[in-house]
Amino acid sequence: MKDTTARLYQAHEFAERVRVTVRTLHHYDHLGLLKPAGRTASGYRLYSERDFARLEQIVALKFIGFSLKQIRDLLNRKAFDLPATLRLQSTILKEKRRHLDLAIQAIERAKRLVTSRASSREPDWEAFRKIIEVINMQQNTEWMKQYYTEEARQDLAGRSTPEVIEQGQRDWAALIKEVEAAVAAGMDPASEQSQGLARRWQTLIDAFTGGSAAVAAGLKKLYADQSNWPSSFKKPYSDAVGAFICKAAEARKQGKQ
Repeated sequence: MKDTTARLYQAHEFAERVRVTVRTLHHYDHLGLLKPAGRTASGYRLYSERDFARLEQIVALKFIGFSLKQIRDLLNRKAFDLPATLRLQSTILKEKRRHLDLAIQAIERAKRLVTSRASSREPDWEAFRKIIEVINMQQNTEWMKQYYTEEARQDLAGRSTPEVIEQGQRDWAALIKEVEAAVAAGMDPASEQSQGLARRWQTLIDAFTGGSAAVAAGLKKLYADQSNWPSSFKKPYSDAVGAFICKAAEARKQGKQ
């Protein structure tokens, strides 16, 4: 039974108190997220004190990344695994924080370079290139998440500090450069030097997966689906490098048998 003595607010009054727009209230009503407590004789929406709590829940869940459909299902108590979804949102936020940390580090380096060259007429554009590189890295790798399970994402987020990422990028760049040189020189994939390159390649992969079967499975799915990679993504190494490493790894495997 509704409490007829409770104070009711028209949409514009309610919107002003909770600092949202009337249009937002209409949208939430349309989605079934926040139905008004009643309506005036003229059909205008009316909201009660109880609706404040409901809206606070919507705002809080929206802030941490839930979609409006997820929020509706959760608040309406439909089939919804809240603990699992919260874990996933935590992983996503940690990933965003990691990218922001990288961007902040790039900006701080640019500030130091600009300050040190304040007397120069030309700014150090290399510093700004690094900022763009970090931003593009975030945008260009977002699509990769579809290949990893929640478990794998959580594992990667827990181990992927800015320092670890930068070190990994340096190690991969150096190794790929050496493999490119080996390919250009026509080196035999079965040679001892090639075996060393294959061994280092596997070591870097193991460092990325961290012994996680879920991460390893996601990485395998990612590279098995190369034909569907976005055209904007630049593969870190050429097909020739990939083929060389595969042959070297196979030769290394046979040598162990």
